[in-house]
Amino acid sequence: MVSMLRYLFAAGLAMVAGTTALAQEDRAVVVVKTTERADIIEQVPLTGTVTSPRVSPVSSEIAGRVSRMHVEGGSHVEKGEALVELDGEFARLTLRQAEAAAREAQAALVDAQRRLNVAQRLVGQRAVSETELRTRETEVETDRAVLEGLQAEREEQALRLERHEITAPFSGVISRRMTEVGAWVAPGAAVVELVAMDGLRIDVPVPQDDFPRLAEDMEISVDFEAIPGEAFKARLESSIPVADPSARTFTARVVLEDGQVTLTPGMSARVTLHLATGERDPVIPRDALIRYPDGRTAVWTVEDGEDGLRASERLVETGLAFDGQLQIREGLEAGERVVVEGNEGLRPGQAVRLDEDTP
Repeated sequence: MVSMLRYLFAAGLAMVAGTTALAQEDRAVVVVKTTERADIIEQVPLTGTVTSPRVSPVSSEIAGRVSRMHVEGGSHVEKGEALVELDGEFARLTLRQAEAAAREAQAALVDAQRRLNVAQRLVGQRAVSETELRTRETEVETDRAVLEGLQAEREEQALRLERHEITAPFSGVISRRMTEVGAWVAPGAAVVELVAMDGLRIDVPVPQDDFPRLAEDMEISVDFEAIPGEAFKARLESSIPVADPSARTFTARVVLEDGQVTLTPGMSARVTLHLATGERDPVIPRDALIRYPDGRTAVWTVEDGEDGLRASERLVETGLAFDGQLQIREGLEAGERVVVEGNEGLRPGQAVRLDEDTP
């Protein structure tokens, strides 16, 4: 009899264990995430253009005929490198004439100074009159002035000859050739266009409603059509408070973190500004939200019950979306567990268990 009782007791325990295990197997497996209160960020997508800090049409300071082109469109040049040469034959001849005139004036001044020195020695012996002495002093001053003028003319001609070689005012890339060999250029006429390749930035037109919200420490992300699948961090370099009246936009100047990617002026960029709203609300992962055809939005939460975890549906009002998260304005509090995986077929009050990989 005792043996029979022990057998029935053991069988009962096995049935209870089996029922419990079966109940556990029937529970829906879900992955949950605990909601947190966070600062709400508004993401504003805009389109910008890569620009150079210096784009200059390099001009000739003198008139002349182009005798040689040292660069082509796309050439990389360093500061001071020769770009274009003008025919300098006449300038060289003029310089030689100015040098010869200066040497002649120098000789005349030396001779006038010699004669003055002689007069100064003889005037004490009354062999030369005071009038003659003053005349020779005047000759020295006149010859000195003539020499200074001719020396200045020689320097001017040397500088003019030097200007027949047009050089790069800064390092960069030649974007356009604006003349050819044999062409005549006038003073001030552009011969090439030079674009600096260092310090490139992205100019972004910002709507007037968002412009006052720009901040130096704001987060900015940038991606390029020419570099698909990659996003880059950037920072606000400056904001230009001058509006485009036709578009009602202001310019934000954005620069990438150093060494991230090589840019080219004219590239299109998609710029996302992460603007602070001043709000702080619960946020959930986007995967937690269920959207119904009638417009309702809901999440499934996991709550403790007497016999384990149960699923509960909550209607919520959402706000802004940012960084893979959604702002919850109503219907949910921070600290609650929301289902982010396995929420497609849940029913109110359904028993659930957490997936082992739930963080």
